[in-house]
Amino acid sequence: MSNLDIHGLTKSFDGHAVLHGIDLSVERGTLLALLGPSGSGKTTLLRVLCGFERADAGTIDIDGRRVAGPGLHLPSEARRIGYVPQEGALFPHLSVADNIVFGLPRAQRRARHRVAELLELVGLPASYADRAPQQLSGGQQQRVALARALAPAPTLVMLDEPFSSLDATLRIETRQAVADALAAAGATAVLVTHDQSEALSLGHEVAVLWRGKLIQSATPDVLYRRPVSRELASFVGDAVLLPGNVENGAAVCHLGRLPLAVPHAEGPVDVMLRPEQIRIAPAGSATQDDAGTHLATVHDVSFFGQDASVGLTLTEAPQFTLRARVPGHFCPHVGERVTLRVEGGVVAYSRP
Repeated sequence: MSNLDIHGLTKSFDGHAVLHGIDLSVERGTLLALLGPSGSGKTTLLRVLCGFERADAGTIDIDGRRVAGPGLHLPSEARRIGYVPQEGALFPHLSVADNIVFGLPRAQRRARHRVAELLELVGLPASYADRAPQQLSGGQQQRVALARALAPAPTLVMLDEPFSSLDATLRIETRQAVADALAAAGATAVLVTHDQSEALSLGHEVAVLWRGKLIQSATPDVLYRRPVSRELASFVGDAVLLPGNVENGAAVCHLGRLPLAVPHAEGPVDVMLRPEQIRIAPAGSATQDDAGTHLATVHDVSFFGQDASVGLTLTEAPQFTLRARVPGHFCPHVGERVTLRVEGGVVAYSRP
């Protein structure tokens, strides 16, 4: 059973449409990552779901109960939604415990209802209950904000880019702790983010908003390997795009005849593959006549430690350059000649 059902949701501001007929379902216990570039409508959708804004049309059902529809707009406090904002927004004059129980009935606030349990759930010691928020790191404050959101046992938890203000190392540690806490609580959650790696690593499913429209919702691996448009392919990770044709069920381009991950009608296309699909090796005695192997020259290298991005110029088609991603321990030098071949299926997009 879906915990969240959205049908035909639209929203405009001053005559400018921001959301265009959004249809989306989130199954119970799922962490959905809502991904999109700035201006795509992510924050507006979150605000409409939380009840901060009224939808122009469409319906929203949470846990089988309609909260928005024609002539219906339940206020935020009646929707049983936990909300974690970007900065945590803890009250500085309250202790950690008092922040956690802030939204509970008075008797439960006095009893510090489930404070120790919730701190343990988000990976913090029970001894932190009496600390002030200012005594915690940014990541710890975000965990307390999650504990506060989970305290009333909400039907749905909304997270609005909660890791964006943290440094890289703390961001990874905190988001994993948050994901573990949500899973342990069995919570249904929607994570709003513009960070592709965050969406792919945390989301059980990823929904992509593009100019106010939901263009794809899929598991992270399907979204990455089979994006529905060339624009989405370039937004979610790095993409190599080459002109080609679909012939007899395969994509034919300067990298040879490549299998299609998704069937496509015959005709001129742009062929998309990921840089890590390009395997390179020292040229040695190989020639471009070897089946599936092509000669290339390295024209630039960006080294990142664990891996490297390698710019390549094809010997047989020097007007085309492409990028491969290789392990850091195997990083060729600029000017080196290498052989390359493609592993796995590719995706084709019809040319306009």
